[in-house]
Amino acid sequence: MKRIAIPVVKSQLSEYFGHCNHYKIFEIDEGIVKSEQLEVPPKEDIKKLPEWAVSKGITDIITYKIDKHIINLFAPLKINLFIGVPIGTPGKLIKDYINGKLKSDETIISKIISNNE
Repeated sequence: MKRIAIPVVKSQLSEYFGHCNHYKIFEIDEGIVKSEQLEVPPKEDIKKLPEWAVSKGITDIITYKIDKHIINLFAPLKINLFIGVPIGTPGKLIKDYINGKLKSDETIISKIISNNE
């Protein structure tokens, strides 16, 4: 079973991870969405988001941009990050995820790494 979190602003993927109204969390089993829910993340410290994700059982996160320091906090937690995903609705993104069409954008990842040094 997978639990995928998508940061959402105005019914779309948030441009910046951690700067969203809520996360839409999809629970997927054998390619079928079993449930979806909205969760409000901790707002006081973005560095607490990885711990929050673990507490919610998140296995994957779909995002567009994310600070490289936050990426480093996720690395030891074994949570997959899809970075640089084109902005779209959570429904479309989760469909692409299920169909194996969701890919990280290496160009966005390179920009994140070079801009945040």
